[in-house]
Amino acid sequence: MLNNRYDFIMLFDVENGNPNGDPDAGNTPRIDAESGFGFITDVCIKRKIRNYVELVKDTEPGYNILVKADKSLNTKFAEAYDALELKKGQKGKNPDDVQAARSFMCKNYYDVRMFGAVMSTGDNPCGIVRGPIQINFARSISPINIQDITITRQARTTDDRMETGSTEMGKKSIVPYALYRAEGYVSAALANKVTDLSEEDLELLWSAIINMFEEDHSAARGKMCMRKLIVFKHENILGNCPSHLLFDKVKVEEIAYPPRKYSDYKITVDTDIPNGVELIEKI
Repeated sequence: MLNNRYDFIMLFDVENGNPNGDPDAGNTPRIDAESGFGFITDVCIKRKIRNYVELVKDTEPGYNILVKADKSLNTKFAEAYDALELKKGQKGKNPDDVQAARSFMCKNYYDVRMFGAVMSTGDNPCGIVRGPIQINFARSISPINIQDITITRQARTTDDRMETGSTEMGKKSIVPYALYRAEGYVSAALANKVTDLSEEDLELLWSAIINMFEEDHSAARGKMCMRKLIVFKHENILGNCPSHLLFDKVKVEEIAYPPRKYSDYKITVDTDIPNGVELIEKI
């Protein structure tokens, strides 16, 4: 059970990499075509959190991950019915069974407790869970410059392509440098009402956010670092201040152009926080 609402801010950067490719644009870094600011989807951020939790908790009961590429979701829903010895194939005709299956999924799957899930598909539905933790898209502090780097490939895939030479040219899209900001929310009221999110679960979230890039390095993503995790802890379940007023307490200012490193920005945190709210700088 949670006794406090939380709001939080993440500041992280990328150097010579593609933090989140856009399938609609040849997998180049995502960018707002009108403003030139880069963005990263909430799905991308939550994927990294899921991957970290799966890595550190492995097969520990209660920390399974629902959204991953191992088996179909409907198969996992059917497994919940089997574990509870419920009659399968009713397509939600028994609301009590659906409720029991939903509780089972919340208890056994960490990402369902955290982010919620739509589990109403197939013949063995487990209902819909609205996640108590929500994360917005991340947006770059400054407009980004996408560079297409030409690379050579030494190994060709087919004999026909080998006939024209042993090497071929390709492209790699990168952002030379960008600092991103994302904001999130933890609803204690929703957690206690729906998913039974615990303080231990929440501490694991903070750890996952701090370390998610450390276990996710790749040549394509370049150098990514979590620079700041600032948490606003409210005294009560429903909160003591609107989240946007707290988010405004953290200002990020570009002090060198073009920015190419973290020190090219000035981060200012206004410590004049409203009554009933505690500011915690995790990083």
